[in-house]
Amino acid sequence: MVADSQAGAHHHGQADAAMGSAEGIRALKISLVGLLATACFQAVIAVAGGSAGLLADTIHNFADAFTAVPLWIAFSLARRAANKRFTYGYGRAEDLAGLMVLFFVVFSAITAGYESYRKFVSPEKPTLIEWGIVASVVGMIGNEVVARYKINVGKRIGSATLVAEGHHSRIDSLTSLAAGAGLVGVVLGFPLADPIAGFLITLAILGILWEVGREILSRMMDAIEPETIDQIEKIAAGVGGVKAVHEVKARWLGHNITVELHVTVDGKLSVVQGHAIGEEVRYELLEHVSKISEAIVHADPEERFPNEYHPNREAHHEHGENKHGR
Repeated sequence: MVADSQAGAHHHGQADAAMGSAEGIRALKISLVGLLATACFQAVIAVAGGSAGLLADTIHNFADAFTAVPLWIAFSLARRAANKRFTYGYGRAEDLAGLMVLFFVVFSAITAGYESYRKFVSPEKPTLIEWGIVASVVGMIGNEVVARYKINVGKRIGSATLVAEGHHSRIDSLTSLAAGAGLVGVVLGFPLADPIAGFLITLAILGILWEVGREILSRMMDAIEPETIDQIEKIAAGVGGVKAVHEVKARWLGHNITVELHVTVDGKLSVVQGHAIGEEVRYELLEHVSKISEAIVHADPEERFPNEYHPNREAHHEHGENKHGR
């Protein structure tokens, strides 16, 4: 009966991971279409009217739209089963795609900054100002709609990269507003307002780079939220037969979490009984901790005095150090 429940929990974790990847792909498809439509509309007016601020915003929107491509590939790979070569599966592809997101953000910052500088040293009064203002409003609305959708889906499936992309789009909506404000400044007789808006957009992009980069690089360094570790310890400690919980480790692989931990059980129990307790801990974690797709539980016997069941622990440790030349 316990084995059946563990198998069910394991398949439940795998099914959640597959559903999360499918939902992520759907979100990326919708955001790609929405952002491309918005950027194309802006591009026609930005090129024809010569607005540096609007052009910078348009370039950024195009870059933001195409970040969906590496993420799309990553979510597709994440749906593949683990094998002998990739024993943890392909979840890390999502984190690698996050690096591509950073590349696009850097590229858009450099391009927008250069274009704004060029217009600042050689001022050109943009034309089609009214249409440019309309385009900036369209960009603001389009980005905000896409941002809310990506953030909601990203939080639901536990994808830091998709959430970061959503915040990226949200700040894009503000940069679109800044581009429109620059054009309004031109109408009011301040032509440098347009390239200045472009510079402000560049600064906003650099802010995004810091925010997105910190989260993505933390995931690649196997960072995990401390509250998740606290939750894992609390649930494991609440399982009948568990005397203590220690050496809890967890990490994100894409939008899924893998966990390893040790639990202490009565040393007089049989191997079968100790294993059953460990499997019950695993079942509870898979069922009640969000985003966990795998949990490895090691059962240690409770010792009444030091090294009762691990008499050669120190010797084994010293042997390992000598073997590796340390």
